[in-house]
Amino acid sequence: MSIPVLDTHQHLWDLNARPHSWTADIPTLNKPFLPEDYAKAKEGTDISRSLHMEADVDIEYLPDENEWIASLVKDVDNPLCGAIISGRPESEDFGSYLEKWGNQKFVKGVRRILHTSPDELSQSDLFVENIRLLASHGLTYDLCYLERQLPIAARLVGQCPGVTFVLDHCGVPAISKGSPGKWRQDIRTLSGYENVNCKVSGIVAYADAENSIEDQVRPYIDHVIECFGWDRLVFGSDWPVCTLTSSLSEWVEILARATSGVAEEDLRKLYYQNAERIYGVAAS
Repeated sequence: MSIPVLDTHQHLWDLNARPHSWTADIPTLNKPFLPEDYAKAKEGTDISRSLHMEADVDIEYLPDENEWIASLVKDVDNPLCGAIISGRPESEDFGSYLEKWGNQKFVKGVRRILHTSPDELSQSDLFVENIRLLASHGLTYDLCYLERQLPIAARLVGQCPGVTFVLDHCGVPAISKGSPGKWRQDIRTLSGYENVNCKVSGIVAYADAENSIEDQVRPYIDHVIECFGWDRLVFGSDWPVCTLTSSLSEWVEILARATSGVAEEDLRKLYYQNAERIYGVAAS
């Protein structure tokens, strides 16, 4: 059975043109990752389309990155069918930023990386008010929080009932540290909000590469499936970040084995139908 895959979480960056300073101390990621590299990485998989996910480009290069990705989406030979762009909801200028970018066809959502930011950043009244603006633009908001920050994510979700949220990387669990612990309950709490979806994306990056990655990530995959059900799950590679421990194709294979025996209609939801609906991507 071959099911087409819409990868909702692939990154591209050209550090020579648009720096991502956070990669400086991570040799595996401190180099350009361009469309041709992604094309090679996804060989042998059923990935046919993808959404670009912002990756915290240095702030002064953010508009240039948006323009670059827009040009790639227009390229018929590129699998990109849209993008989740970077934004700064803590800023007074966020509303005008949305007016400029939020109505452009290629933009499907916004993300602000928070798992490396102070906990209080997303708890201000201004941040909440700006996130609420996304609803009027028909845009999603990707939640990028560490496992320990999931209660903060739940609070934000509860304050923005009109916004569609996508929880990145199953809530960035600290897999290499062992027991799921409180993560299990926090995921169940988040799944109780009907406007929250979960992205099963690249969690291999958080596993211990010295042990069986598949054995480590399987309990996390099983739990988000149980909590969110097949109607609120989407697939993402998190390439090239996933290459910290495995290749893109290895991650695809791990998830395929974890969902073996699942009904085809549910797999179609996971791999592309839910993403089309949640992110407003035209059906293939």
